[in-house]
Parts: sequence; C-alpha cells; structure tokens
Amino acid sequence: MTILHEPREVSVTDAAKRGVAGLVSDAEEGSDVVVTRRQRPVVAVVSMRRLAEIDETVSDLRDLALVLARAATDNGRRVPLDDVLAAFGHTRESLDAMPDDD
Repeated sequence: MTILHEPREVSVTDAAKRGVAGLVSDAEEGSDVVVTRRQRPVVAVVSMRRLAEIDETVSDLRDLALVLARAATDNGRRVPLDDVLAAFGHTRESLDAMPDDD
C-alpha cells in the first residue's frame, strides 16, 4: 500500500521556481508532489481531500491494530473496548486526539 498516489518528485530548487501557487495548484488538481533535497524526500504537498483520505486510513489501521491485539490475547472472556480504554484513563476520543508517533 502506498500513501501517495504516483507522486511527482521535484527538487527544492525546481519547487522554488514553480512557487507555492504552482505547487498548490498541482495538489488541487490531484497531483501528489514530493519535494526532494539531494534526491531525498523532505516534504509532500497534497490536497485536503487526499489528506483526509490519509487520516481515514490511519484511523482504520489503528482500529485494526486494536482488533488484532484483542484477537491475539483472546482468552474467551469478553470486555468491551470502552471499558479497557477507561481502565487506562482513555476514551476513543482521547486516543484520536493523541499525536502520531513517527
């Protein structure tokens, strides 16, 4: 699974020549742009629609991780997820508000 859809790579120099307005226009038109410095990716420019898709994917993966952890530790005793979160001082909302660890 790739996060960006066939991103177009541009160097920092080319991005500067293109200007912010040009990069924003590309993103608005659906083109994911990766800006590189010395051939290494340093920043991505994506549309808000694409960013929402990425956020939704991250949320889905967090949910999947919880399901897999629960399945891996299943002893037959059922405890609601909200009860487990409360035992650790969290709610679903507080988990959503936590920053990502990258």
